[in-house]
Amino acid sequence: MIIRDKVIKYGNNVDTDVIIPARYLNTTDEAELASHCFEDLDPDFSKKLKDRKIIVAGDNFGCGSSREHAPISIKASGVKLIIAKTFARIFFRNAINIGLPVIPDAIAASNINDGDELEVDLDSGFIKNITSKKQFKINPVPEFIQGIISSGGYINYTKTKLKTNK
Repeated sequence: MIIRDKVIKYGNNVDTDVIIPARYLNTTDEAELASHCFEDLDPDFSKKLKDRKIIVAGDNFGCGSSREHAPISIKASGVKLIIAKTFARIFFRNAINIGLPVIPDAIAASNINDGDELEVDLDSGFIKNITSKKQFKINPVPEFIQGIISSGGYINYTKTKLKTNK
């Protein structure tokens, strides 16, 4: 699986309250959640999404509450991938469960700038920064996790597996 797009860059400790503010947690409508994604942290987020679909961040991305609304709002907004130095454990797992690829890599995240264009190969484990001409070796995403991502999340992945195992 190869993902190619440009970067929106954030710093450390981006918590779930700024990803999707608590005042919007009374809905599960993905389009509604997407429309409010990052609105308190970055009012221009939806404008940036017109030509940038990869988020790169610092340490502890997704810290705070364990709300699944946070990765859902990011994915529903059109983001294809998040690369961060580190992720909050529950956010990381929630992102995979809903089919949003996440890559923890401190070296890559530190050397990618806002607006850079990336090509990320999840199979072989490479990030190519097309803008800076730098490359980063990352851990390849395991095949079963790529299956979850390409199925649109763990529930769809499980339904497909159950149908094919009958």
